[in-house]
Amino acid sequence: MPASRAGAAPARRAVPTTLVHGGNAGAREAAIAALLRAGAADAVILEGLADGGAALAEAGSSAAAAPSPFPHIVRIAPGCLCCSGNLVLRVTLNRVLRLAPAQLYISLANASHLEQLRLWLSDAPYGELLALQPDIAA
Repeated sequence: MPASRAGAAPARRAVPTTLVHGGNAGAREAAIAALLRAGAADAVILEGLADGGAALAEAGSSAAAAPSPFPHIVRIAPGCLCCSGNLVLRVTLNRVLRLAPAQLYISLANASHLEQLRLWLSDAPYGELLALQPDIAA
């Protein structure tokens, strides 16, 4: 094995990332809630507002009071995440990745550009930071 450079940061494992689309906000959040593991270092980026019965509706607001930062749930404004919402997603994603989650879920309010988003997430720098998993249709 080659010796590592002194002072070099250890290589980070790519975060398994699942895109969740379809249905309404409640259906997408219920699909994600069913996959979250209790106590696991999971992170969720939810595009759009919660509906009244959403499974993760209050989790984002209570996350700050919890003793653990996980699951880390962030809501971002709706907008095509590969077009108009690109900057918002990039900033949010960078912040979430600094937490080194074990798993990341990204809920899409509109999946019309799903393939373009997957390509964007596969390109540098995210291509090395994320391990895209099969999508979930809620």
